[in-house]
Amino acid sequence: MTITTQPASPEHIRLGIIGLGNMGSSHCRLIESIDNIVLAAVCDIDSARLAKIVSRYGCQGYATSTELINAGDCDAILIATPHYDHTTIGIAALKAGYHLLVEKPISVHKADCEKLIRAHRHPDKQVFAAMFNQRTNKHYQHIKQLIDSGELGQIRRISWTITDWFRSQRYYDSGGWRATWAGEGGGVLLNQCPHQLDLLHWLFGMPTALRAQGHVGKHHNIEVEDDITCWLEYANGATGVFTTTTGEAPGINRLEIAADRGLLVYDTAEGKITLLKNDITVTQAIKDNGPFEKPKSTRIEFDIIDTGRQHAEVLENFADAILHGTEVLAKGNEGIHSVELANAMIYSALNGKTVKLPINARRYTNFLKARIRQSTVSKPQGNTEITDISNTF
Repeated sequence: MTITTQPASPEHIRLGIIGLGNMGSSHCRLIESIDNIVLAAVCDIDSARLAKIVSRYGCQGYATSTELINAGDCDAILIATPHYDHTTIGIAALKAGYHLLVEKPISVHKADCEKLIRAHRHPDKQVFAAMFNQRTNKHYQHIKQLIDSGELGQIRRISWTITDWFRSQRYYDSGGWRATWAGEGGGVLLNQCPHQLDLLHWLFGMPTALRAQGHVGKHHNIEVEDDITCWLEYANGATGVFTTTTGEAPGINRLEIAADRGLLVYDTAEGKITLLKNDITVTQAIKDNGPFEKPKSTRIEFDIIDTGRQHAEVLENFADAILHGTEVLAKGNEGIHSVELANAMIYSALNGKTVKLPINARRYTNFLKARIRQSTVSKPQGNTEITDISNTF
């Protein structure tokens, strides 16, 4: 079956949501206040949850993703299921001709990302987007503008500490698929941090190598990583450190960028961007200044209070891209970068090795298969059958 990619109405799209857990249900509520989207259909294997949503929003309800896809009630589909299902359902939706928006991460591992991206064969007719809502945050948009415009000069060092992801053991115990190799494919890097890993690529590009130190179940009774510190190296010689955990409180979210023209700091607790801008570049000062003479710097503060409209803005943008050809905030194929960073960090941490990028997708798939085989956790149930990664190649 192939549906038309033209919306039934020029004013709104009919959206189907597959997966009605925390995020799927939240998206249903958001759509009530979004003019260019109508919630047409929903899907979940939990019949009680499905019935509740159908009754509240008056939409069609389906027990399986296959039924929703075959029904043709929608112009576009949003996938908000457990992670492995993003690939299989996403491929089915794209092949059926639907526009597609996928929750983060777009897949669990690089090889599945490549499979999903290959299924997007008609980019001129189908919109494929990823739910990277942090790209709507005006702080990060302004930082990107400063980098892209050359205002900061060449990046020399990055330090990002994102440790305000605290989670209790009860959180991990709330779903059988959470924090398991078979159900989620990783821990903090696949669940909490895909947004920051996306921003890491979006702002600075991909590193050429990384070395991570991390721990499986350091703070929680789980079989995946909940604590990572990673060293990054870039093609221009810049270095970086990325630190994250779900076992620290109160935690911090602080980004530092040391560049040729100064130092930029964004601390989310302070809610502002601070730039210490040098009067001359570091490169010039190293060459011309006295032995202890640092460049003079001027303090500039950007008091930006707009963190964007987050998920609602991504949803509206997705619909506008379908209806009017608006530029997509986060194209689906860009989702591979955050997944590859997560894969590389996990592989490096658990093998004690420096990893060069791009990573070998097959090697990582085999590594992940081995972790699943060694797991003592029973296979969780997702919205559809979990991707059989043994058949990835």
